[in-house]
Amino acid sequence: MVCALGAAVCFGTATVLQAIAARAAGGGEGGDTALLLRALRQWRYLAGLGLDGLGFLLQIAALRSLPIYAVGAALASSLAVTAVVAARLLRVRLTGSEWAAVTVVCAGLALLGLASGAEGDREGSTALKYAMLATAVVVLLLGLAGGRLPERGRSLTLGLGAGFGFGVVEVAVRLIDGIAPSVLLTNPATYALLLGGSAAFLLLTTALERGSVTVATAGIVVGETVGPATVGVVWLGDRTREGMAWVAVLGFMVAVAGALLLARFGEAPVEEAPVGEAPVGEASVEEA
Repeated sequence: MVCALGAAVCFGTATVLQAIAARAAGGGEGGDTALLLRALRQWRYLAGLGLDGLGFLLQIAALRSLPIYAVGAALASSLAVTAVVAARLLRVRLTGSEWAAVTVVCAGLALLGLASGAEGDREGSTALKYAMLATAVVVLLLGLAGGRLPERGRSLTLGLGAGFGFGVVEVAVRLIDGIAPSVLLTNPATYALLLGGSAAFLLLTTALERGSVTVATAGIVVGETVGPATVGVVWLGDRTREGMAWVAVLGFMVAVAGALLLARFGEAPVEEAPVGEAPVGEASVEEA
């Protein structure tokens, strides 16, 4: 659980950095790939990627000892981290209801930590591995099609696609049973992890720059929690401590609900400023 929460801190902080960089990189010509290449020239985006890499390592460690539903809920709590970091670094004023949502997320994670058992003892079938690879391909195609939809439909589609991509990564980590090259190269879950993660990052960058952040982030939270949790319980044998299933269900629902209330923090908020002055956070972007 410490590793899962550490991953949430890394991902939540990275979101603030990447969102500012994605906005700064927007407005140029080209499609999604060109947008990503422009974002990669921003030091904030690169710093965010570094934190994402560290968070991913912590996520792998957590998935090796916790059920997917617990890790997924902890990762969704990164929105609470983003809200707190934005309030601290960008001087964004959080409302009372948003501070309450942060508290709700923490309470849900506390319940999950109390009720979670060990990771499931079932090995994923070959069919499940190929199903994850097929899902990763669908996520990529969904992103290509979603970019042509009207704004609201585009935001939700890209958000869900990114969430499903991150969900594929969560499940694929559990389906990789060795790190020897001969094992990795012959396991469909390896390719599902790489394709799903890459597609999710591309869709996330596009959603931050071109659509409603709140709608897109809500889609991400749902996509990366509900589906993977179901796979873990049904096909991988994830369970709770004896007699505490209801506590785990309650904790999962509370944590996800709190994250959804903080959906607007899927992008670093920009504080309103008086006319003639640059908003907090934008001046530093222009100077960079």
